[in-house]
Amino acid sequence: MAKWLLASALFFVAFPGGVALAQRKVTLAYLGTAGWEISDGKTVILVDPYLTRLKVATPGSPPAPEDTRAEVGLDDIAATDQAVVNAHIKRADFILITHTHIDHVLDVPYIARKTGALVIGTESTTNFARDSGVPDAQLTTVQGGDDLEFDAFSVRVIPSLHGVLRHTPNFRLFPALPPSTIFLPDAKPPFRLRDLLVEGGTLAYLIRVSGVRILVFGSMNYIQREVEGLRPDVAIIGASPERSEIYRYTPRLLCALGYPRLVLPTHWDRFNVPYDFSQQPATERLQSFIAEVKAASPGTQIIVPKYFEPITVGPWQQGNDKRPNHQSAPACTGHKSR
Repeated sequence: MAKWLLASALFFVAFPGGVALAQRKVTLAYLGTAGWEISDGKTVILVDPYLTRLKVATPGSPPAPEDTRAEVGLDDIAATDQAVVNAHIKRADFILITHTHIDHVLDVPYIARKTGALVIGTESTTNFARDSGVPDAQLTTVQGGDDLEFDAFSVRVIPSLHGVLRHTPNFRLFPALPPSTIFLPDAKPPFRLRDLLVEGGTLAYLIRVSGVRILVFGSMNYIQREVEGLRPDVAIIGASPERSEIYRYTPRLLCALGYPRLVLPTHWDRFNVPYDFSQQPATERLQSFIAEVKAASPGTQIIVPKYFEPITVGPWQQGNDKRPNHQSAPACTGHKSR
């Protein structure tokens, strides 16, 4: 009897009013680019799962000469590397998509058809997935402001922004922007690289699973008023150099979020080379973001994830939301002298 009581105490976290809720450890695994696998051991949630890593020119990272794969140009077919996906994605229950650029959605149709996962994203995401053969029963369109409840977790959909300055007349990674702001319905596959340059609007997600609050961004921008007061335990934050185009990007965001317990950088790697290639150049670029986090929130832990290696977090007891004292930190809207 005593052993049963001890086991029960370890398995249940008591809440006020005598209600008990089973909680599990939550693991997060980095899939590269802006992709993540989040699981409580029962439910698997993927965010922006892009594993194909096409050999293309990306901001700050030209194709590697030692990469013997064929380079993919604007008019070439953009195809999922099914062998790579199969090697790393065994199951998924939900797929959350932040926006419809190729390095976020290319592999979604194959993964959704393979696993039966529910795909959640913008109208642009729904159009691309449907056009690519994903059944309507597996598609949920959100706009931002939605707050969805499922059996195992809930998710608040946050209106967000993509990086801005790369799309000004002063800079063009590609010769021209797509003619549409969303991926068109009834488009016919196969799709070329240029077809998947459509952003389609950008979202972020606050995932609440097994007592852990995880805020996931898919790009290097945000709307401050939409994230203020969210207080996630884990913040997955875009860390590419483009963040420098956003005013006080890191300190303003961390302050608005109430200084998370843990920050995980995302979208920082060289995602146009295979997984076994060196990430040293990207790791060196990432050091400035790490320094920004440490300066703005000294009590926040930051972990640089390794591909597919699980990071275990929580569960944390309700009410145990102790965070570092940041009275000396600048206000979220404070002015930085230049």
